[in-house]
Amino acid sequence: MCGILGVVAKTPVNQLLYDGLLVLQHRGQDAAGIVTAEASGVMHMHKGSGLVRDVFRTRNMRSLMGNVGIAHVRYPTAGSASNLAEAQPFYVNSPFGIVLAHNGNLTNHQQLKDDMYRSNMRHINTSSDSEALLNVFAYELQKRVKSFELSPDTVFEAVAAVHKRVRGAYAVVAVIAGYGLVAFRDPYGIRPLVMGVHPTPAGDEYLLASESVALDTMGFKLERDVEPGEAVFITMDGQRYSRQCADAPRLVPCIFEHVYFARPDSVMDGISVYEARLNMGDNLADKIRRVSPELDIDVVIPIPDTSRASALQLANRLGLPYREGFIKNRYIGRTFIMPGQSTRKKSVRQKLNPIGVEFKGKNVMLVDDSIVRGTTSKEIVLMAREAGAQKVYFASAAPAVRFPHVYGIDMPTRAELIATGRDEAQIAEEIGADAVFYQDLAALEQAVADASGGRITTFETSCFSGEYVTGDIDEAYLDQIESRRASPLSRDSDGGSRLLDLNIGVAEQNLI
Repeated sequence: MCGILGVVAKTPVNQLLYDGLLVLQHRGQDAAGIVTAEASGVMHMHKGSGLVRDVFRTRNMRSLMGNVGIAHVRYPTAGSASNLAEAQPFYVNSPFGIVLAHNGNLTNHQQLKDDMYRSNMRHINTSSDSEALLNVFAYELQKRVKSFELSPDTVFEAVAAVHKRVRGAYAVVAVIAGYGLVAFRDPYGIRPLVMGVHPTPAGDEYLLASESVALDTMGFKLERDVEPGEAVFITMDGQRYSRQCADAPRLVPCIFEHVYFARPDSVMDGISVYEARLNMGDNLADKIRRVSPELDIDVVIPIPDTSRASALQLANRLGLPYREGFIKNRYIGRTFIMPGQSTRKKSVRQKLNPIGVEFKGKNVMLVDDSIVRGTTSKEIVLMAREAGAQKVYFASAAPAVRFPHVYGIDMPTRAELIATGRDEAQIAEEIGADAVFYQDLAALEQAVADASGGRITTFETSCFSGEYVTGDIDEAYLDQIESRRASPLSRDSDGGSRLLDLNIGVAEQNLI
């Protein structure tokens, strides 16, 4: 799961992109990058490993000139450590010069990489599927360019060809040197991409982002979502074109965005994340009342921050007190997307500290957004008991995660999932809780569907259901990715705090 931004403005965009990345920092803390483009065709890049605030300094920002640009925050989905070579955006010099940033995961990545080398004579230098996606787009664009001119029709034809070749989830922003910004979304709309506009006396400015909160904080009005399969092309001077480029598009957004990843103040595909999480709390409360009406609960406590809305609504529905029982250190990253299991386990105690008075002698219902590996949950239950809780119940606003997620979320192996081969009683025993309660999948889907006003009723739920919407995932594929993940050779090397600056001209790339 990553965060992407693309902007076409009337003034320099470096500060806009930086501020947008700060707002999307929750989507990835492994690496960050910005590319800006001038009307002359010269592009400027800076990227590095780490948080946005650590990657960019004043000297870097000054070098990022231009009124068009894209940006990216990354967390790794295929390894356990950082690697600067995997940081985005990626660049190719032909045709014209293209930079691209991508959120999602391509399920036919290896096939694309092989095809690029054997048939298209393009070299993919990293293990990143985003670099493969960039080269597929560049190749399809180059095939259709008749002269050193580029029309919107040519761009849309290239995107249509990408849809035919690429499988999986992808939301993309790219800049074509001297021509403008391209954004497109996979035919199922699995990963989110919203578009906003900001009128100015010189003309409209446009911003595309993974979440609407990036628009709100920078003065852009949310106009609409990029549709599944749609491409948007905005020229350097702000002329906007759009076209549906997929044969049979169908909106099937990833439901885990609303469970965990997105900020509660975001709206994606017309769905308020906050409202969806309130609905999850209502539905979960109804289940607890139905299956354990005799349960003696003194207080409901959320695991901050993602579960607050669900926990609050659950408490209200059950007529129970809601309390903040954990104080969060906001300078520790999100444990679910930290790169190594040992790092995740160690960081829980650094991240959360219990307020003893809220636990001592009480029967506590802890509410979290989900239980994935169980490492965090086990530590939190232990902290509650050490703080004096008499009984600890654990409720998950999402169903049990029992299957790999192959569309861009770091839960690819069944062996890592605590729910694999265990029922709720066994999971409770494993994490040290007196009981565990999971949301039913139908109830989760209903919660998010209700937040859409009933417009969207089908969601990508593979990590809960084992049903993969793209239709190309089988047991052999899952075995392959699990084997690759287990191999030490597949792990990213440590990129440390290295940084990369590039000034990219139309015909050359200069390392600084």
